[in-house]
Amino acid sequence: MHCTDKSDEPNGNPVAQPMAHAAHSPGDPSGGPRRQALARWLGLVAASAGGWLAGCASTPLPAWPPAGTPSTPTNAGTAVSAAPVAAAGTAAETPARNWDEYRLRAAQKIVAANQAACYMGQPPEPLLAIPVIEVELKSDGQIAKINVLRHPTQAKDTVQLAVDAIHRAAPFGDVRKLPKPWKYVEVFLFNDERKFKPRTLDN
Repeated sequence: MHCTDKSDEPNGNPVAQPMAHAAHSPGDPSGGPRRQALARWLGLVAASAGGWLAGCASTPLPAWPPAGTPSTPTNAGTAVSAAPVAAAGTAAETPARNWDEYRLRAAQKIVAANQAACYMGQPPEPLLAIPVIEVELKSDGQIAKINVLRHPTQAKDTVQLAVDAIHRAAPFGDVRKLPKPWKYVEVFLFNDERKFKPRTLDN
């Protein structure tokens, strides 16, 4: 993309518990048919209840969370034990294989560190300003020096905005395996809202 700045133009069932009520009639003999039928019925109820209880006993109850375990409210308003969250890894970044890859990673870090100050859409034409910045690096990716290769003739404050954005994103990663000199250039494409897009990400 050919970029010019303005300086270049003129989103339960509840489990019902069975209840039996038996009236004892004084006229019934102790071994009468009604008493025997009632005994048989109670025996069946007891057997059924025993089987139901045995089935419950065979299902293990969930373990109670240890003291101090955080709880998370459910939609019903109750609380359940929250699952532990694994700590994010902090593995060292693999060194860039060449300066093109390094410049791309650096541009991504600049955007990540300055999200409110960036736009990622198509750059407007013409742009408000196009500062060109050279970043000299130490071996560990820390900034050694910043040089301004192009100052815009208007909106000159965009130069400092670009420099500050670079400092917020540093360090940019080890450069010891890359050829010297340890420096790279980034072009900042500023729109009228003074938001920028690194030229490296304008594919």
